[in-house]
Amino acid sequence: MLETTTTSLETLAINTIRFLAVDAVQKANSGHPGLPLGAAPMAYTLWTRYLRHNPRNPKWPNRDRFILSAGHGSMLLYALLHLTGYDLSLEQIKNFRQWNSLTPGHPEFGLTPGVETTTGPLGQGFATAVGMAIAEAFLAATFNRPDYPIVDHYTYVLASDGDLMEGVASEAASLAGHLKLGKLIVLYDDNKVMLSNKTEVAFTEDVLLRFEAYGWHTQRVADGNDTVAIAQAIEAATLDPRPSLIAVRTIIGYGSPNKQGTHKAHGEPLGEEEVRLTKQALGWTAEEPFAIPGEVLEHFRTAVEHGERFEAEWNALFKAWAAEYPELAKLWREAHAEALPEGWDADLPLYSAETKPMATRDANGAALNAIAKHLPTMIGGDADLSSSTKTLISGSGLFSATDRTARNLQFGVREHAMGAAINGLALHGGIRKPYTATFMTFSDYMRPAIRLAALMEIDPIFVFTHDSIGVGEDGPTHQPIEHLAALRAIPHLTVIRPADANETSAAWRVAMLNKRPTVLVFTRQKLPVYAPDGVLEGVARGAYIKAEAVGGAPEVILIATGSEVSLIMAA
Repeated sequence: MLETTTTSLETLAINTIRFLAVDAVQKANSGHPGLPLGAAPMAYTLWTRYLRHNPRNPKWPNRDRFILSAGHGSMLLYALLHLTGYDLSLEQIKNFRQWNSLTPGHPEFGLTPGVETTTGPLGQGFATAVGMAIAEAFLAATFNRPDYPIVDHYTYVLASDGDLMEGVASEAASLAGHLKLGKLIVLYDDNKVMLSNKTEVAFTEDVLLRFEAYGWHTQRVADGNDTVAIAQAIEAATLDPRPSLIAVRTIIGYGSPNKQGTHKAHGEPLGEEEVRLTKQALGWTAEEPFAIPGEVLEHFRTAVEHGERFEAEWNALFKAWAAEYPELAKLWREAHAEALPEGWDADLPLYSAETKPMATRDANGAALNAIAKHLPTMIGGDADLSSSTKTLISGSGLFSATDRTARNLQFGVREHAMGAAINGLALHGGIRKPYTATFMTFSDYMRPAIRLAALMEIDPIFVFTHDSIGVGEDGPTHQPIEHLAALRAIPHLTVIRPADANETSAAWRVAMLNKRPTVLVFTRQKLPVYAPDGVLEGVARGAYIKAEAVGGAPEVILIATGSEVSLIMAA
């Protein structure tokens, strides 16, 4: 039953979120106070009434995911994590934006408990959330059975004007609408202000109409402080089969007498005097910074009790399901285990030196399918190039609004959203080595998402084919020249460019065992096939000797990768 009045405790709780954020930004002398001041009521409403999570176990598989796509508002998230009982102390809040703290300027996956993905580059969180919603839909269709909704959770996003201006969000929103990802709900912090000006100078379209055209369910909340209206909108969103966008009209820097509603509240501390005036305007009487009223903390900490109950109920359901469906339970455990199941690489092909020349993109397709048949929750897709990249999983259909069990994702010509969404699939859990595929020259369209995968040290596989001037008649627009160097420059990213079909199988093996993201680079043109001796070990090391010098010590050492290996072998 929805509450119909705003209580004094609720107001106090919302203001606690606000001033933890304001005080942290002020102490750091750096940060973004405006978003937390304006968006605190919607975040409070979501976290206290709808978000199903367990602060004592941030990795509970069936938790709702919350993505702060507007990562600059990170103190909003950190305040909520501390207040609801995650392992994030008040001391960490006080150390916001400081070296070695758990509260960096933008949320970082793997550092702060409860942070689902690294955000900051606007639009990335939105598109990553689409990938998480795809994962939920696929896993629900794979594992759920009548009376056993083992996978049944929402992905919630808090997005800003800037997020929705970004092309990656537009690509992802179009895809989400097409796929009817009804478990995706986006709260849009519609404050009409950017970093340097009002949105009216650059962003004037009707956003809700745009999302309706994408196939989304849309709603508008006129007052960002109206928690009843916000709750009603979220409730309606959960009942609609389409993805939902709720535009909540907020005031950036709400309560700041001299800065609210202006870009001055966006990306700099309010200043000590303005902080004092803001607290006075909102009726905050605590004199010391970082104050948390006892009744407010008690109110928020009920999330711990609720979360433990949610997980206990799910555990009981899971136990009964596992007893009735033991084979599915075995698959679940394999899908969520850190190690790959025994025999996953048993069918990786190796080729004799007598094999006719073949393109490594073709060998790539053979290796992928040899692995995928052992890993039923391995899924991936391409940007409308599967016939060229050879990355379709044989025997499976196309994932769609009507077929959630299919393992081939059709991203359309949306490379940037594809990269971010595949990160979401990797982050979600239960999906084995999600992968993407497109032409090498279009890796530029994916670079921000690849960089984030490397920052997070997650393990998707990015397949790029047509890797050189061997593309031929398509000309220089499709001939990657600088792309290999650009990808190799990204820290924590493993880039492998096989020289032949055997190295291709070995490269896939390395990628599957890698705990970080991997780029696999393949040719369109046919290449000679060399004997497989020592290839698996050599590729795993990163380099090996293909041929010794004839007649003594070498005068020159020739080093090459990919299609250039056959050229120097013939030199």
